[in-house]
This record gives sequence, C-alpha cells and structure tokens, in this order.
Amino acid sequence: MFTRVLAAALLVSTAVPALAANSAPQPVAFVDTIPAAVDQPYPGVIKLKVDATDLDRAIMRVEETIPVAGAGPMVLMMPKWLPGNHSPRGPIDKLAGLVIRAGGKTLTWRRDPVDVFAFHVDVPSGVRALDVSFQFLSPNAEDQGRIVMTHEMLNIQWEAVSLYPAGYFTRQIPIQATVVYPPGFRPATALRKSGGAGDTVTYQATNYEILVDSPVYAGKYFRADDLGQGVTLNTIADDPKYLAATPQQIALHRNLVTQAVKLFGARHFDHYDFLFSLSDRMGENGLEHHRSSENGVDPAYFTDWNASLPDHNLLPHEFTHSWNGKFRRGADLWTPDFRTPMRDSLLWMYEGQTQFWGYVLEARSGLASKQDMLDAMASIAAGLDVRKARTWRSLDDTTNDPVISSRRPKGWVSWQRSEDYYNEGLLIWIEADAIIRRGTKSARGLDDFARAFFGLTDGDYGEVTYTIDDVAATLNGVMPYDWAGFLKERLTGKADHAPLGGFERSGYRLSYTDTPTNFTRAGMKANKYLDLTYSLGLNVGKEARINALIWDGPAYKAGLTVGQTIVAVNGVAYTDDAMTAAVTAAKGGSTPIRLTVKAGTRVRDVAVLWNEGLRYPRFIKTGTGETPLDKLLAPK
Repeated sequence: MFTRVLAAALLVSTAVPALAANSAPQPVAFVDTIPAAVDQPYPGVIKLKVDATDLDRAIMRVEETIPVAGAGPMVLMMPKWLPGNHSPRGPIDKLAGLVIRAGGKTLTWRRDPVDVFAFHVDVPSGVRALDVSFQFLSPNAEDQGRIVMTHEMLNIQWEAVSLYPAGYFTRQIPIQATVVYPPGFRPATALRKSGGAGDTVTYQATNYEILVDSPVYAGKYFRADDLGQGVTLNTIADDPKYLAATPQQIALHRNLVTQAVKLFGARHFDHYDFLFSLSDRMGENGLEHHRSSENGVDPAYFTDWNASLPDHNLLPHEFTHSWNGKFRRGADLWTPDFRTPMRDSLLWMYEGQTQFWGYVLEARSGLASKQDMLDAMASIAAGLDVRKARTWRSLDDTTNDPVISSRRPKGWVSWQRSEDYYNEGLLIWIEADAIIRRGTKSARGLDDFARAFFGLTDGDYGEVTYTIDDVAATLNGVMPYDWAGFLKERLTGKADHAPLGGFERSGYRLSYTDTPTNFTRAGMKANKYLDLTYSLGLNVGKEARINALIWDGPAYKAGLTVGQTIVAVNGVAYTDDAMTAAVTAAKGGSTPIRLTVKAGTRVRDVAVLWNEGLRYPRFIKTGTGETPLDKLLAPK
C-alpha cells in the first residue's frame, strides 16, 4: 500500500508542475486634471473667426482669441458629447495645425492622455489672452465622413471650428463669431448679424452653448420663405433650378408651422430658421437645434414633389425637436458642458415621441396625404414586427445604440435591433393616444399631453428636464391610468411581435397585399432598392447587393447573408423585374426560387423556399366612422 501511495504522489507531482511566477504589472494611476464645469461666468468674451473660403480643398481656417483669468494650467476642449448625436462624436480627427500663442510667443500644448478632446497649456504670467489657430479639414470624400463644403454650399457646425475653456458651464462662456464666406454665398443661421462688410459677417455675441446650437448653412443659390410665427425656410441648392418651389408647396410648409404651434401651445424660440439643403453633393443631414435645424435632402425635393415623398417627414420631425429634445430634455441627457457623458435612457421619449408628432404634423399640414401617412406607419409597424431581436432585447436597451454602434451599419438589424426607440417609440405613443381617446370618449388625446408637457413659458429657449415619472404624471393629468406600468411594460418587455395594439384600438389592422403602397413605391424608387422583406425576407439594393435579411426568414434559411450579390434568378440574369416575376410565379406552388449569388470570388446556387407571393404592408380599416387614428391625423 505504501508503494501505491508513493507512486500516485509521484504521478500527481509530475502531471501538475508548479506554476511559474509570471510577470504581474500594476496599473499606472492617472489623475483627472481637467477641471469640472462650474456654473459661474467666464471672465471675458471669446473672439472666434472662421475663414470658410477654401472650397477647393474643403478647409476651414480658425483663429480664436480666448481671454484668461491669470497664469497657470489651463485646458481647452473640443466638444465631444453633442446634443442630437446622443454619443461622443465630436470631429476631433479633423482638427489639425493647432498652435497656441501668448504675447507673441508660441506655447507648448499637450493632449490629455485619457480625454483626447482636451489640450493642456500653461499660461505664462502677465498674459491676458491666448491666440489659438488651427484648421478644420472637412471631409472631401464620403469615406471620410459627411461632406460639408462644396463649390455651391457649405455647413458650419461650430463645434468643429472652435475650442472652449474647460471648467465652466458652456452657457456661462461668452463668445462672438465672425465668418468669412466665399464670394457670393448667402448664409442662414439662428444667430443674428451685428456687423461686417462684404463677405465677412460678424454675429451678435452669445454664449458657447447657444453658438454650438446655432449652425450655419450658406450657399450660392439661396431662397428664404417666411412661414409665419417667426419661422423662416432657408433653402440652398446645387443649382438654382431646384429652388423652384410652388406657392402651394410653400403654403404646406407654412401649414406645418401653424399646426405645430397649435399643437404645443407655445413657441420655444424668438425666431426659428430651417436650414435646408437640396443637394447630392453636400451630405444629407437631419439634426435638431433649439432655434434652427439642419436638414439635407436630394435636390429634387420641390421639383419632383411626388417622388420626394420619403423626404417630406424630415422638416416636421426636426421642427418638433424644438419642443421635444431641446426645450424638454431627459434629465440624464442634459449636461453642463460638452465633455460630460450624456445618458440616453429617455430617448424613447426624446426621439420616439418626436417621431410620432413628426408623422402626425406631416399629415395635418398636408406635406403628405393621410393615406400616405397611414401607409408609412404600416411600413414602420411591419418592419418592427419581423424583428426577431425583440425576443431577447428590450426596447429600452436600444437607447444605448448611439454609443454602442455610433450609427455604423449593422449586418443583422432584425436580430440585433438598432435605434428602435424611434419607430417603436412611435408605436408606444400611437397606443397611448388610442387609450386616452377611448377612455375619454374622444374628449381628449395626446394633444392634451403635448400642451401640458411642452406648452410652458412661451419664448423660453432654455431647457426644462424631465424623468419617466414626470412623463407618467403628465399622462395621468390627461387621463388617470396606470401609465407607469404601461411604459414599463412597453420599454422592458420582450415579445415575438411588435406592440401593434395602438392601431388595433384605433380601428386599423396590419395586413399584406401583393401590391406596394404609394409610400413603399416612392421609398424603393428614391433609395434604389427592391423590398422583399415580407416575402423572401431580404432587401436588394444597388447592383443587386443584398442590403438586409430577416433573421430566420426564407432567405436566411437558404444560407444567404448581407453583402452578397444576386447574379441570377431562376437562371436569368438578375433584374428587379426578374426577381418580382419569380416570386409571383412561385405563388401557390412548391418549387423553390433558385438564386445564383456571388460573394467575393465564390459563386453558388441556393434554393429559397417561398410560395406565398409578394407581400407589402398596409392597414385595413376595421372601425367605422372617424376612428381615433383618423382624428389624430386630422388638421386642427
């Protein structure tokens, strides 16, 4: 027995050698030397000058004079967390040539090792101001980012062409901006002119928070239309022919302003400027501000009005943000400066209810017909209904997507979700409106919530924050109900299908036919894709490339994936017409649809099992008379 024990011990000792003493470093500690923002006035007015004349190279040159309170360490920041972006997307990578001088001498600066948006500099004794210069190297190709300078127009976003002193609430930092524009360019901005000559414009002094919230569109081909209520539609275009808006079209935009003010019951601006570009050269955009918005669509918005239907929602959405998102803002989203991280937990209200009111105002103003709005909502509802990701990921978690993915493309949106708080948020508010209208026998609706929640202190363009409890309390003031429970269920629940109860309560049911609606046809034409989402479970884009697939749909089960190119369908070279004909021919049979697909150098044939024909979403009215949804979309 002794021999066996000894042998076993020897076996264990040889099988498990002693662990080596691996190197084990300790972390290098760092001290945050960037001062926290305090709510006190900054000593002096910053002078900012931007030369935006270099259109050939798309470079903006910046000169900035920043007063200082005294000698010692100082930190200059480029804005990082930007309202409306919901993520840290300041364009720090486009800043170049930074030089800081004082008293004619060049000072040494160093970038913060942790926060790369921060620049440390030691201010010498006796210095009263820093002279800062740098260039903003705006993108000159799409793979570098959004194009903001062309030979016909430009877009100045102040966060890209300025630095600000850390340690202060940005609303406490006075600043005055001057811009040198290219010859013949006419600018539009919520800022107002105080001086200048020729192509140089000096704007009235304001604070840094308002400056960043007041971008500029400027262009060679420009028109301005008074929409009433202190609102101006400032339009720039690639070519003057695209500025040919009809009086009837301008009247529809005037209706938008009228309907919005009736809805909210107050204006949270002293004046408001739509900054509107019609271009396929400058990048498209849609970004809210308190007294303006940046809006960029394809050139033929006015001149091919029916075809531009998918773009008609942009202005209603961004205008709504003046009330929802700018004036009323989630408490955890509001920050004192552009360094403090924003938390996006309330985006289902900020963006979701804005999405809701954007579509409602589009219908009420006549920018789109009621039928087109119903069809747009059907498309939204159906698109969410096939997203299998809802079974594992709740809606509230999608509010993290701006930080998680920074709006980079996703391969499997139907299984990952994306920023669903926009459109699924719309579904929540459709349902809330239906609940109120049913519960009050149509005496009240979500319009009453809008006036109570947003219609405060006319003319105030500061910010009033809110929490989910504030939202629920205001809803209860409109109609008593378990709104806290309703919101919790919709935000945190998981399910196989989208929450379509609002439409059903409102007298409409989601259905499918083999003919696309006008809205779906316009979307496919404008964005150059074939939508087979609800049949084969795929979307085919330019050059027959698969843009998207539905997780566990027919195309997915056949082994297809995003990015592949469809070479042929049933042995015939691919065209959209050949594809739709094949889907139609397979209806009612048992023969699969044969696709030849290419991925890199690999070409293969796959069989997609689908025999139910083409399917496109639309609503079928189940109620009689004027239903809650009919009343919601009707002009006031």
